[in-house]
Parts: sequence; C-alpha cells; structure tokens
Amino acid sequence: MLKEEAASGVKGSNPDHVASDDAVRIAIILPCYNEEAAIELTVSEFKEALPDADVYVFDNNSSDATIEVAQRAGATVRSETNQGKGNVVRRMFADVQADVYVMADGDATYDASNVTDLIALLRNNNLDMVNGARKHSDDAAYRPGHKFGNRMLTSLVKLFFGRNLEDMLSGYRVFSRRFVKSFPSMSSGFEIETELTVHALQMRLPIDEVQVKYRARPENSVSKLSTYGDGLRILRMIGFLVKEEKPLLFFFSLAGLIFIPSGLVFLSVLLEFLETSQVARFPSLFAALTGFLMSIVCIACALILDTVSRGRREARRLSYLQYEAPKP
Repeated sequence: MLKEEAASGVKGSNPDHVASDDAVRIAIILPCYNEEAAIELTVSEFKEALPDADVYVFDNNSSDATIEVAQRAGATVRSETNQGKGNVVRRMFADVQADVYVMADGDATYDASNVTDLIALLRNNNLDMVNGARKHSDDAAYRPGHKFGNRMLTSLVKLFFGRNLEDMLSGYRVFSRRFVKSFPSMSSGFEIETELTVHALQMRLPIDEVQVKYRARPENSVSKLSTYGDGLRILRMIGFLVKEEKPLLFFFSLAGLIFIPSGLVFLSVLLEFLETSQVARFPSLFAALTGFLMSIVCIACALILDTVSRGRREARRLSYLQYEAPKP
C-alpha cells in the first residue's frame, strides 16, 4: 500500500542511525546534464540529510558549469560521454561501490529531507527498491501532460507485469547493492526508469513505494524531457520488454492478430468454393495460407523464446543471490 509520506512509512525507524552507521556505505548518485542552476542545491540538501554518505555527480557532456558547481558543492564528479540518462545510470551502477544507493535527478526537484526514512524502510524491511512517487502542489512542477502520460504508461506496465506502482517514471529511488549489481541495463535514455521497474517486477523482488514531495525546478533550470519523443521511447521500451520477458504473451498475441484476418479471408474463399466449386480468388487464398503459416511461426517463436527468457531470468536470479541483503 502506498504511504502518504515516507516519514510515516517506517515503524520504529531511526534516521540518525541510518545516516551515521559506519558499517553501511551509502552513496548518493546524481545523473546530470546542464544542471548548473540546480546541482549545488541538490548536492547540499543530500549532504545535509546524509552527512556520512558519498555524493557522486555523473555529468553527461554538459556544456555549462555543472561540473565546476558540483565540485564546489562537495560532490565527487565523474563523466559519462555516451549521451542519455540510461547510459549514465549504467555507468553509475558499474562504478560506484556501496551497500545502499540513493538515485535522484540533479535538478533539485526532489525533497531530500526524508531520504533517511526511505533508506530505513529499505533496510528494516529487507527491500531491494523503494520508489519515490511524486506528490506535488504546483502544476509547474509536474505538468498535466506529463502526469497523464505517466499514468498511461504506468497502467500499461501494470497490465503486462502486475503490481500497481503509482509513479513508475520517478527518478527518485533507493536501491540495495544486490539490485544495482545484478541489474542488466539496456536503456540509453529516459526509458531507464521503465526498465528498472520491470526488472524488479519480473524478478519478483521485494519493493515498496512511498510518496515524496516534488517541486518546481529552480529558476534558469530547464527540463531535458521531451514529452512526445521520450514518451514514444518509453512506449517502445515497454513493447520491447514484453517481447523479451513475456514472449508467450507477445508472440501468441501476434499470432492471433495474424490468424484472425487470415481465417476470415480463408472462410470467404471457402464459402465461395462451396457455392461455385471454383476458386476464383487465388491471391486471397494464398494470402490466407501465408497468414496461417506466419501464425505457426509466431507460436514456434513463442515456445522457443519462452525457454530462453526463463534461462535469462534464472541467470539474473543467480547473479542477484551472490550479494548480501541490506543490513538492518
């Protein structure tokens, strides 16, 4: 069940203990692209909330002073030259070593004050991911078009993969080490959040979601999200993940889409033959038989790729089990 606020979602949690526990390494990882106006506030807020955590800013070919500002704010700055948020997240997960990872955007839109509660929820309940569902009071922070698109795409993921997350596209998440180090990232852009969510659902990992405050960007800070372009990329990623993770559903559905019109065409040719004892529409008959053959091929692909998909899932599970659970 979705919590109203992260602070109320942890029974008996001790945020001070989370922040000062030397045995648990906490890393704040912030992907950035041209966030000169916002990165200093982002870094300072997370450092204030988690003074013992390591803060990393991964710059993605910024043309402004993002790197210099982040360094002055006290963050460790690294670079990823392959453009796109997915490429940055892949690099962050590979390079940073920690027990608990806090990922947030570098645009100062997420409130860092309750990050200790998200970490406590992850550790106390032995979870692998806590998703921060955005709660806003200003339409400038979360535009209606983005909100509608998020609901539609989140509903699609629920339809195919189950589990009703309120905000699948949130950039504010807390991960365990075993999630980060066993995540097979394939995305290059903003569809990375979709891939993170589907990975957790398909692996049936223990996850939770809480509401977090979401605010407008600072002045002179501009969103890099393309409403339609990135929306189409996310939609394409959902289709790709359905094909990869649920090949039976994907290819049986495709077989049905081909078989039904082929069957209708064949039926019309058959009825005409029964009436006239002649086949006057050989092209239609050929098209129908071709459709039947394609349907059979799709079914064969479904059965073969389902076995492959199960094997990949087992390999990911074995990789996941090599790492310890978060320390309570």
